[in-house]
Amino acid sequence: MKINYFGLKSIYLHEMDRFRRTLGQSLLSPVISTSLYFIVFGSVIGSYIQNIDGISYGSYIVPGLLMLTLLTQSISNTSFGIFFPKFNGTIYEILAAPISSFEIVLAFVSAGATKTLIVGIVIFTTSLFFVDVEVQYPFLMCFLLILVAFTFALFGFLIGLMSKDFEQMSIVPSLVITPMVFLGGSLYSLDMLPEFWQLITYFNPVVYLINGLRFSFYGVSDFNIWISIGLLVLFLVICITLVSILLKKGYNIKS
Repeated sequence: MKINYFGLKSIYLHEMDRFRRTLGQSLLSPVISTSLYFIVFGSVIGSYIQNIDGISYGSYIVPGLLMLTLLTQSISNTSFGIFFPKFNGTIYEILAAPISSFEIVLAFVSAGATKTLIVGIVIFTTSLFFVDVEVQYPFLMCFLLILVAFTFALFGFLIGLMSKDFEQMSIVPSLVITPMVFLGGSLYSLDMLPEFWQLITYFNPVVYLINGLRFSFYGVSDFNIWISIGLLVLFLVICITLVSILLKKGYNIKS
């Protein structure tokens, strides 16, 4: 299959240019939120919880906050990226161009993942001003960050594709992803929960993502790292399958 690199590049750069125009808003909000997390949770709660698994509380919550940013940003970036052209009618310019559905998806997902990784780097850098962060497995950390960014950017594309209005598009990031992250051990160890709630938490897929990223930082996790990677790859395959089915049905994107 011959790929139209010029068309793919055009959509990608257009999305990145939109990110550049709102760069202050895109970066300032996550930085302020992260700083408040460290001030409130790191300082206040950290004074009561000295360390978890031999790691200071402020350092322990860094992977959880990073995962929260990755999940919400990757979904919102890509869902808005594909929904906005549908909303203002410019989607027809894309549909009229000599570019395949695969290239359209690849361009939007790549742009969304790139924007997410930029924000993730800023969040990671911000955390260095508040706590000491150690990364024992940097290559594993980079692999997980990239895999999470692309997987959930594809999930965001799926949400933007199916949404009929802005309200529908915001339901999953605000009412599903954020609660799952907070209930997934982002700010605490699962051992601190009562046995019943530990059992309930095992059914939360975000738990395994956070623990996988935490393992790459500090070498500690409540689960085997391969469980985290396996579930992430499985979710990626599911998203690819669903997007493929929708595209074959002509779901607002040329097939």
